[in-house]
Order: sequence, then C-alpha cells, then structure tokens
Amino acid sequence: MNQNQTIFIIDAGNSFLKVGVFRDQKLEKVIRIGYEDLISYADLLNKVESKVVFISSVLSENETNKLIDIYPQSILLNKTCLFPILIKYETPESLGLDRICNSVASHFLCKGKNTVSIDIGTCIKFDFTDKNGNYHGGSISPGINLRYKSMNDYTGKLPLIKDRLTSNLIGGNTLNSMRSGVINGIKAEIDQFIHLYSQQYQDLTFFVTGGDAVYFDFPLKNNIFVDENLTLKGLHQIYLVNAK
Repeated sequence: MNQNQTIFIIDAGNSFLKVGVFRDQKLEKVIRIGYEDLISYADLLNKVESKVVFISSVLSENETNKLIDIYPQSILLNKTCLFPILIKYETPESLGLDRICNSVASHFLCKGKNTVSIDIGTCIKFDFTDKNGNYHGGSISPGINLRYKSMNDYTGKLPLIKDRLTSNLIGGNTLNSMRSGVINGIKAEIDQFIHLYSQQYQDLTFFVTGGDAVYFDFPLKNNIFVDENLTLKGLHQIYLVNAK
C-alpha cells in the first residue's frame, strides 16, 4: 500500500455525501456534497491521479451504482470485508455498516478500553465494543425527525415540526411542549444510557457523532468525546485492514 496515496473515504448517507480525504493515514479535510450536485463529486475525484475510493452507502442499489459509475474503480464496503473488531452480534446480517464503522473508530481511538459510540442522526444508536475489540451490540431509538413525524402521523391535530429549536422543560404552548418532549426527552435518554453504561463497565470511553449531535450538550468529562467524523475514521480503518 502506497502511504502517500490519496484515499477518498465516502460515507453516502440519506441526505448527502460526506467525503473524507486521507493522506499518510491522516484526515486532511472533509467535504459535504448534495446528491443534486454529483458533478462536483466527479470533479473532486478527477483532480488526483493516484487515489483510492472506498464507499459505504445506505442508499438503494440503484443509487449506489450511480456513485460507482462516476468512478468505476471504487471499492464498496460490504459484510464480506475484513473488520478490525470481532462482531459478536446475534444477527450480524441485519447489523448496519454505519454501526460497525463507528465501533471500529471508537476502538481504534481508544485501544485497551471499553467504548460506546453514540450516533445521533435519523436514529439514535448506542454501540458497545469491549476493550478486547469484541462488538456486542447496543440500542436503537427514533431520532428528532422520526419523533416529530410520528406525532404528526398518529394524531389528528399535532403539527409537523421540522426545526431543531429547544424548549424549556415546561412548554408554554403546543409547539414548545412537543419540542420539550422530543429534545429534552432525547437528552434525558442519552444521559441515562451514559449513566447505565458507566455503572456496568469500567475503563469506559464514549464517542458522540451524527448530524444531530450539535443540538445536544454533553457533560464535560474526560471520557466523553464529540467527533463528527467518527464514521469516516472507522471506514478508513476498515479500508486499511482490507488493503494489506
């Protein structure tokens, strides 16, 4: 493997492409590209001759193929790849690759300790990996949008909220009551999960990531780190294992 080679790590999420540019095994920059602007994606890849493109995608097969068509030499992450952690999940065939990537990154960044990755996005996902690199699983619950949408879908009068505004504990109107239930409820859920994990495991480090993580404050403790590029770093580690 050429250490000086430029490696494009692509996290194709539901809303946009997140492109991590790695050189000498270091993350140099991160670029976000909307799916309506794939010309910019093609231009980015064509700028560098010596490159590897490694993609993780939650998109449909057809949409993923459109990305690969832009750069046919792309390598697509799948569950036949080698992973630098041991998956002990009871149903590995149903395990999301994003959860694996976050767990790989957490273990790599904090070897020798138990780790929990907390991904706050479409869903809120906790994933536990022990200090020996064994991934055990975690929890999944609805994120902000899903909670707001479910209240609108399954009631007759509650409106659909699309903002991320916070609210006091006691909402003085219907909108703020819904905001309090969702935003303050998620914060309480996360805090309680952190408390429960901390009670059960020693030498535990938490890594927080995901597009909605910015809407929550976390305790200023030396075992809780916020890393918006956790998934990209995990993808990069998986690529390195498979490139050997």
